[in-house]
Amino acid sequence: MTDSSSFPSFLFVCTGNICRSPLAELAMRREAEQRGLMVDIDSAGTGNWHEGDRPDPRARATARRHGLDGNQLRARQVRTVDFDRFDHIIALDRSHLAALKKLQPAGSKAHVSLLLDHVSGRRGDDVVDPYYGPEEGFETTWRDVEAGCKALAARFLDRPSTC
Repeated sequence: MTDSSSFPSFLFVCTGNICRSPLAELAMRREAEQRGLMVDIDSAGTGNWHEGDRPDPRARATARRHGLDGNQLRARQVRTVDFDRFDHIIALDRSHLAALKKLQPAGSKAHVSLLLDHVSGRRGDDVVDPYYGPEEGFETTWRDVEAGCKALAARFLDRPSTC
């Protein structure tokens, strides 16, 4: 059995873990796969309203249009143990960032940040929640999470190993 603690790890967090964060999880999985890397990637919500549910059907349709399958994903709530499991906990908007900073235990290993802070010229921008809007909003969300994950991968996965 392989020890996943030696792999870079990312947790993407939105409100209910059915729209933005599962799309970010899938986008980051693609980035790691394209690089041939083993990476621990997951997503979670700040709330537990959708615990155990698959991503929103519109999010899954968006993923399919981009060649990805989100059917295996299930919503869960972020837990305090996540702050020691993951190297990077990435908030999809500023409200999630604030919630994560309140939840983060002192001395935990995770670096908490806002996804679009990793994209040049997007510091402080939120990934807009598409849940209450039309299906086209999921494409806007996809573009944002894809840009964020490409930037994260370039910053944290394209470095020579120090092992």
